[in-house]
Amino acid sequence: MSCNIDLHSHSTVSDGQLAPAELVRHAASKGVRVLALTDHDDVGGLREAMQAALETGIVVVPGVEISVTWNGHSVHVVGLKIDPEFAPLRAGLQRLRESRHARAEAMAHSLARAGIAGSLEGAYAYATPGGVIGRVHFARFLVERGVAKDVRSVFKRFLVKGKPGYHEHRWASLEEAIGWILGSGGIPVLAHPGRYALGRTTMLRLLHEFRELGGQAIEVVTASHPMEQIPYFARLARQFSLLASVGSDYHGPTHGGLTMGHLPELSSICVPVWHDWPEASV
Repeated sequence: MSCNIDLHSHSTVSDGQLAPAELVRHAASKGVRVLALTDHDDVGGLREAMQAALETGIVVVPGVEISVTWNGHSVHVVGLKIDPEFAPLRAGLQRLRESRHARAEAMAHSLARAGIAGSLEGAYAYATPGGVIGRVHFARFLVERGVAKDVRSVFKRFLVKGKPGYHEHRWASLEEAIGWILGSGGIPVLAHPGRYALGRTTMLRLLHEFRELGGQAIEVVTASHPMEQIPYFARLARQFSLLASVGSDYHGPTHGGLTMGHLPELSSICVPVWHDWPEASV
């Protein structure tokens, strides 16, 4: 059986390909009954998504995905059931969005040195005006330019450490991100931990610190975790007494990854993050 709860997705407000309402309608068409919209460092799509939810009959959980720098590593923390009007959260996200523009300029400069001109304008052409600018927008431009066949291959040759287009950037601290989420009444979830290429010892340190700071859950089922990794992260969730989350990390029809409405079910050793949500028990 597949899971019809999806707690990680993106719209055009950050780096997704569907507008918030389109995303909700797409999720409903795939059988999703509880969806979290978790745009990067931005909550601007939640109002539209919530309105679309009323029209489609599914539940939209207000969320966000916050960019974090932890011990020199870039990691992401998802906030579920947040209050998007919580002032410290809004101020923190605004700070992160402003810093993204400076990072984008530095990335474009690096690509220009590698002989790829026009990437800043090209990336912004894929971003929503006034919204978030991120690596995926640069990746789509590089595919359009013909220097890579798809977004996945871009991240093997560009935009990552040691490759053209990479820029070291400092995001929010882990303590800040968790504090903003908790302060807003939300649930902090460590997003796609398998993506970070951390050794086991470092991963255990991250999970320990995450838990000590008030983190409550980790993503066990996500597009970044191959099927064979899912049991490993299920065991880590149990080891650290963390709730387990499930999310497609959906960005759009051409982005690849897991299909909405067809996510693997959680292991029985996990306690789902939605275990006490009335809207998830219907």
